[in-house]
Amino acid sequence: MELVSSTTIMNKILNIRTAKKSDAVALSQLAGELGYPTTAAEMKSRFDKLFAQSYHGIFVAECDSIVGWIHISLIQSLESDSFAEIRGLVVAKSHRDSGIGTQLVAMAERWAQERGCHRIRVRTNIMREKTRIFYKKLGFQSKKTQEVFDKILQVDGLPRRSNPDKKYRDERPSIRR
Repeated sequence: MELVSSTTIMNKILNIRTAKKSDAVALSQLAGELGYPTTAAEMKSRFDKLFAQSYHGIFVAECDSIVGWIHISLIQSLESDSFAEIRGLVVAKSHRDSGIGTQLVAMAERWAQERGCHRIRVRTNIMREKTRIFYKKLGFQSKKTQEVFDKILQVDGLPRRSNPDKKYRDERPSIRR
């Protein structure tokens, strides 16, 4: 999937397309707006790992420049049928409430349907009220509230880059439209 959709938003052409490695700088800047500061090098490394696997989709919204992205993946497990999960969604602050988030979610839904998924899931921090309202307007239903547990592991004798003295912060991207 290259250029996926084209529409007009804020009197400009909005294109939604598959992300490319060369988008890493813009993706990392938007990840920072989401609350997850990331360098372009870190984003390129993650991008390579994700695109090496066919069960991830990353799409960008362009309106002169990249103003949003969505990451969706196929989840397969023993306890349930396969489903798609939105792993991250962010729209630049300057372009929020313009319909771009809705367009990106629609792209994620199409991606999931093409892979035979009958269900799409998203997780968000319960404190992000506007985000929860956004997803409910799109037809998502709240199914449960849960607690997230993390344990930092050492790999090759080195701990993961994390500050255990800081108050817990969900490592999964909370979603902002």
